[in-house]
Formats: sequence, structure tokens, C-alpha cells
Amino acid sequence: MSAAQVAFVPIAQKSASVQAQQQLRGQVSPAPTPFASGLRSAGSVGAVLGAACGLAAIKQLQGKTRSVSSRVALRAFENELGVQPPVGFWDPAGFTSDGDQLDFYRRRRIELKHGRVSMLACLGYIVPEFVKFPGYLSPSTGLKFADVPTGLAATTKVPAVGWAQYTIFCGICELFAMHQDPDKPPGKLGTRFFGEENTNYEYGSLGIPGYLGGAPIQDPEVKKTKLNAELANGRLAMMAIIGMFFQDGLTGSAWGDWANYTSSPLRAFEGELG
Repeated sequence: MSAAQVAFVPIAQKSASVQAQQQLRGQVSPAPTPFASGLRSAGSVGAVLGAACGLAAIKQLQGKTRSVSSRVALRAFENELGVQPPVGFWDPAGFTSDGDQLDFYRRRRIELKHGRVSMLACLGYIVPEFVKFPGYLSPSTGLKFADVPTGLAATTKVPAVGWAQYTIFCGICELFAMHQDPDKPPGKLGTRFFGEENTNYEYGSLGIPGYLGGAPIQDPEVKKTKLNAELANGRLAMMAIIGMFFQDGLTGSAWGDWANYTSSPLRAFEGELG
């Protein structure tokens, strides 16, 4: 062995020992082996699969929660007034799917109000066909009640002052004369005048004021039957008044002949065969 070869051997040994010490101290990472790389790849795939399974489980749990919530919401309102055969509890739009009692209370109030207004509107269409008030609707303009047509045509005959009076009357009824107390059942109206209980009263059966002897129905079953009848009649009246408006606007009368609907697109085919 030459002197040069002997001189270079300790340097190689020292380099190997230094590298081993650095590996022990964590300063130099050892070269990855194929087995370690495979483990890391398998771990990554396992993490992805685990996350996917966890997400699927969460979605399934959310679906079960929504299903349970919808069943709870149904049971929360299936015994309310207005749930009548043959359809029972019918909510195709899903307004009650969240089971919110406050929203249901507000919608029931609106339903009752619209139903009552629609019943009055239907009477307003029918009664003037047979009976009209005598005298003048507007003495200053010489307009008689007999001169006012029924239906939508009346809107062009009543003076603007008359519509202003009508609007003020509705506002007084809404704010003071027929007020809905949030603590009372939907549709249970009363007055809201100054003076608290001394000057305020509630409405009894058939809307008769308390100071005229109107009293609420005491029998629970009779009361339930009449309240259900009011809801059913109000729903029918809402459909009826929309039909009257539609037919009146097209034919000139709420029960007019469809032959008067001269603008009907069906008239383009009247001369066709068949």
C-alpha cells in the first residue's frame, strides 16, 4: 500500500462517521427506501378514502335529520284547525316543513283575514245583482247607487273621495276596531281604543260585539266545528272571488257568457272543421 492510499483512508472513515452522527442528530435525512415510499402512498390513499367515507356518513346523517324534522313538523300541525278530510294535512309548498310555530301562527292569521275579506267580496258581487241602496252615492255629482254597476266596472264609477273614505275605514278597522292580539288565538279580534278594558271589547259568535251581547262559544266541539267551517268557507271564497275577477275581466260580468270574450285566442279556430 502506497503512502497516498494510506493518507486517504482516514478521511473516508471520518466522513462516514460524521454522516452517521448527523443522521443520529436529525441534521441529515436518510435516503427513503422503497418500502417507506409505499407506506406513505398507502397512507395518503387511506386518508382520502377515510375523508370520503366521513363525508358520506355526514350527508346520510343530515338526510336522516331532515327526515325526522319533517316528520316532527307534520306532527306539530296535523291536529290544528283546518286539517280536514279528504286531504288532511296538506302543505305541498312546504311552508311548515321547519316546524316554526310563529310562522304558522302568522300564516293562519293571514289565511283567516283573507278568507273573511273574500267572503264579503263574494257577497258584494252577488247582492247588488238583486238589491241596491236607494238614493245617491255622491249627491254632489248626482251619482245614484242604482247607477253604479256591479263588479270591476264599479271602480270607474265611484269618485276618488269615495275610495279615500273606503281606505280610511279599512285602516281604522285594521288598527283599532278589529285588532289581533298576539296573545289571542288566530282570528280572535278585539278593539284597541284608548282606555284599556273600560272602552275595549272582543267579538263573540258571528262577530257580534261584546257590548251587544256577543259571547264566545263555550262548547269546545261546537266551537271547533264552527271554526273549521269558517276556514273551509274562507278558502272556498278565496277561490270563488278570483274566479269572479277573472271572468268579469274577460266577459264584463262575474257570471257572464264566455261568448262575450271577443278577444279570446280560441276564436281564431271557430271556423275550423270539428
